[in-house]
Amino acid sequence: MTNQITKYQRFVMMNPVIQFFKLIYLSLKVLLVVAGGHGGTRG
Repeated sequence: MTNQITKYQRFVMMNPVIQFFKLIYLSLKVLLVVAGGHGGTRG
């Protein structure tokens, strides 16, 4: 089980595409949270 996790982590770390999508996903999540918290456009 530990070997699988480390293998996966290595695979993710060696994939810039996955890192890129991870970054986009995290930034989108933050934007959604901020927008939802402020409730700008939705009353």
